Amino acid sequence: MTEHEEKTLQDEVKEVKEENASVPEVEKSAQTGQVKKNSPEEFDWESFEKETDLYGGSKEHFAELYDKTLSTVAENEVVEGTVIAMNKREVVVNIGYKSEGVVSLNEFRYNPDLKVGDKVEVYVESQEDKKGQLILSHKKARALRSWDRVNEAYEKDEIIKGYIKCRTKGGMIVDVFGIEAFLPGSQIDVKPIRDYDAFVGKTMEFKVVKINQEFKNVVVSHKALIEAELEQQKKEIIAKLEKGQILEGTVKNITSYGVFIDLGGVDGLIHITDLSWGRVNHPEEIVQLDQKLQVVILDFDDEKKRIALGLKQLTPHPWDSLDPNLKVGDKVTGKVVVMADYGAFVEIAPGVEGLIHVSEMSWSQHLRSAQEFLKVGDVVEAVILTLDREERKMSLGMKQLKPDPWEKIEEKYPVGSKHTAKVRNFTNFGVFVEVEEGVDGLIHISDLSWTRKIKHPSEFTSIGEDIEVVVLEIDKENRRLSLGHKQLEENPWDVFETIFTIDSVHEGTVVEIFEKGATVALPYGVEGFVTSKHLVKEDGTTAKVDEKLEFKVIEFSKSAKRIVLSHTRVWEDKKKESDVSAKKAEGESTRKATRKLKSSLEKTTLGDISELAALKSEMEEQEKKKAARKSSKKQADEENPS
Repeated sequence: MTEHEEKTLQDEVKEVKEENASVPEVEKSAQTGQVKKNSPEEFDWESFEKETDLYGGSKEHFAELYDKTLSTVAENEVVEGTVIAMNKREVVVNIGYKSEGVVSLNEFRYNPDLKVGDKVEVYVESQEDKKGQLILSHKKARALRSWDRVNEAYEKDEIIKGYIKCRTKGGMIVDVFGIEAFLPGSQIDVKPIRDYDAFVGKTMEFKVVKINQEFKNVVVSHKALIEAELEQQKKEIIAKLEKGQILEGTVKNITSYGVFIDLGGVDGLIHITDLSWGRVNHPEEIVQLDQKLQVVILDFDDEKKRIALGLKQLTPHPWDSLDPNLKVGDKVTGKVVVMADYGAFVEIAPGVEGLIHVSEMSWSQHLRSAQEFLKVGDVVEAVILTLDREERKMSLGMKQLKPDPWEKIEEKYPVGSKHTAKVRNFTNFGVFVEVEEGVDGLIHISDLSWTRKIKHPSEFTSIGEDIEVVVLEIDKENRRLSLGHKQLEENPWDVFETIFTIDSVHEGTVVEIFEKGATVALPYGVEGFVTSKHLVKEDGTTAKVDEKLEFKVIEFSKSAKRIVLSHTRVWEDKKKESDVSAKKAEGESTRKATRKLKSSLEKTTLGDISELAALKSEMEEQEKKKAARKSSKKQADEENPS
């Protein structure tokens, strides 16, 4: 404390003393009539210096009498004192001692209502310091008696004051009688607390609800003070509850599924579907915390613990106020509020919705998802298809705003006309394409290519690709077009008929081998079929994939677009031709030998017998070889029949 502050405080103390203390000198003067006896000019300094009692006694005598008027104070004790003065920093406390004590105001921060005249407990630290000042501490006094006071408050269920010092995990720390007590967050108020920091630094009333004697832990509650009162209010409210009753409440909590309303100690729930006649994504779109609302009681259980409330029921249903002149066929504008795979819900007025089925979004016949056309938030124009005011249902259509493309289909897509379409889907038997929105067609798998053998349409094209088509047939009743792709070109089999004649030989490549035979790629992009037995080569082995060989056409069908080939026939026929040539040469040789023999016989003599025998042997040998060749050829024909 500064010198100036100390002097100011001493002046305040002096003023208090002058107000409360009597003045013996004035009284004596009034009795004796000697008012000026103690003036400086008449003061007996000699007697004073000799310590002589001017009033008939010694100084020691009067000091003893003065000491008897003071309280007996011992150091390290807790005594009760009275606040006689205060400033912004300190509090002056009179404990009946010859001097007053000064205590820091910070020690009383738990009690912001402290004022002059209040009784407080202080701890005597020292009767006199170096300056002769009495040293007191309120904080230590509270600490010494705090545990007893806390236990006493708990036993007597007293209401006590505490100072909220700070936040902690799960609640607050409260200064109670100098002890740090725990205030759980759930015990601050009956309402959920959203801002704990707002309570820091406040002095509030509490009840001690739990004490752990072993660990010196104290738990306090502010909520307990108001629960009793609320419980009574709650009973009164519950007793008066009736269905259809309108009450005022306060928004206590907001969840994704609804809003909890405080009806004055009793909680009720407004489900999200009962907040508004229109669609609500989250209750925060409609209400705010601590907002006061008028609500209607919809239902409650037997014990009235669960109370269902409604907000939208306080306003008329939007369908009841719908324009009475609205009818089927009228155009309306609305906002997409909900999307589903099968369609979109469009709000044409608050609380009035209509469904646009996906089939009513486009003239297209192939299946799609509604998300391909619309999204939540889109503003759309539609036509009313059905309207049921009693059932409060309405169906809408978008495609009706556009002309039906099938009304003049023959004019726009005549048979034989060529167009570009987009591949939409595959089946085993063909390709579904869209010529334009609402106009679909089918390309049969047999109409994809003149030459290629296609097992599945995915081998030929892909979904999403463009493909050139020719209109083959129109089915207006079923809204289908028969389309072709190969018809864009002339039929090449008319030409193939003149090229791949029977017994003609062509070079081909084996592209695939399967159980019954193989597929062979021929010139001009056409393919032929070879059975397994006709894949045998001259050396006895079987042809393999990617092997190039000569093939002979053994069958050709223009209508079936089929060419049957054989490689075996190629080398077999060559061998036959070779055998025929050998046979001819052998016959000529035999004829020459016969002629020679006849000529020799005519000229034969006994001396020529040996030559005749040699010629005979030669002819027999030739006959044996000829027979062996015939036998070998017969066996080969049996093994490889054509």
